[in-house]
Amino acid sequence: MAAREPLLSALKGAVLRLRADGAPCTDASPHLAAVCVLLEGALRKGLRRPLWGFRRRDYWHCLEQLPLGEGGSSLRRASICTKALTAQGRGRCFLRSALQGKVLAVAMQQLAQSPRLLEFYDPSGSILANEELREPFLSLVLVLMEVDFSLDLQNCSFLDESWLLPVSIMYETVPCRALGMVVRYVDGRVIVIEVLPGSQAEVDEVVLAGDVLDEINGFSLRNAYRGQAGVMLQKLKGQPLSLRVLRWQGHNGEVYEPLLPYLEAVKEKEPYFQLQCGPRRCNKGEKRRVQGGRLLYNLQYLGRIGVGMFGGKEVLQKAIPAVLESHVAPREVLFDVKETEILVQEKASPKVLFRHCYPAVSCVGRCLKTSNVFAFCVVASPGSPKGSTFDCLVFASSSEQECEEIIQRIAAGFKHTEWFI
Repeated sequence: MAAREPLLSALKGAVLRLRADGAPCTDASPHLAAVCVLLEGALRKGLRRPLWGFRRRDYWHCLEQLPLGEGGSSLRRASICTKALTAQGRGRCFLRSALQGKVLAVAMQQLAQSPRLLEFYDPSGSILANEELREPFLSLVLVLMEVDFSLDLQNCSFLDESWLLPVSIMYETVPCRALGMVVRYVDGRVIVIEVLPGSQAEVDEVVLAGDVLDEINGFSLRNAYRGQAGVMLQKLKGQPLSLRVLRWQGHNGEVYEPLLPYLEAVKEKEPYFQLQCGPRRCNKGEKRRVQGGRLLYNLQYLGRIGVGMFGGKEVLQKAIPAVLESHVAPREVLFDVKETEILVQEKASPKVLFRHCYPAVSCVGRCLKTSNVFAFCVVASPGSPKGSTFDCLVFASSSEQECEEIIQRIAAGFKHTEWFI
């Protein structure tokens, strides 16, 4: 086989390497791109030029003619994909979806049995229209169906340009007046050129200068017109936001190569633009637990106390000493200041002790006598006939600096949501 068709030999090696990994194949797999490139090469080999028209034929033009059988969902997904603007992008979108759904073998069989096969492919120069080469190709596709794929099918905005995919992150944030990002539109892509100090985006520590805004609440920003992101955010004002962000750094830690032309264009228009390697608020010297891609604080939970019907910061000066004097055994916890809530779980297990959304937080601060102890008050009985009552929750951190940072992050969280309450 190798002597007659090197492409099939290369595909066989790539498929076997992918299968040998054992674990489900993700977008970060080092062998995925090679398999996809070779599959695409096999589907392009021997394609005939159209008799009429000036459009160059690609394998997607053949696939889109197939009846919607078992592989119909993948064909439909590719045909309506708003992020793929070319036949190449749609074809790649289909291949990824078909691999994920384990329907690629069915689609290839349909293509091979299509009455229009010889219209699409030249038997003397193709794989699909050549009986001797078609069978080993279809056998390799069947081997691929044994691999479990766990791909992010919405991460498809760069398939027009490359099989190499960017790191894709979902960013959920609270309703706020403004996220605090400055963007530049370059050839239909929305590039973040600055995260404003003190903004919700900086507090959340997700978006970096150089990243691409790809979606807002499920609506694609691929091929966006100038100002479109701002228009969409105005329409969604007062609602929780979910953004898909494409990192400027690839899986290898280097600049994502297909993004380079866009970043160079930004640099020409904004000479002072710099790629941001990490959140400005992040202190690299701190030792924290990483869980689900988030940095959590290792704290001691000292206890809680009811403070009555007034939950202002004035109560903290009495509530914190009262908890300390109760001498209750502290509990080791992981403390997560999330985009929309505060979540506290046991350090030794995944058990969540409590979670409070920012609109339920009435104040946060510390006692002057204890620099590394802080507390926040939350609504304890919002439906009480006599009115709401509040509880004060008290925690100890490892340092005054960490304590102050947590206080500022919590304060920023409910500050950015207070107008929505």
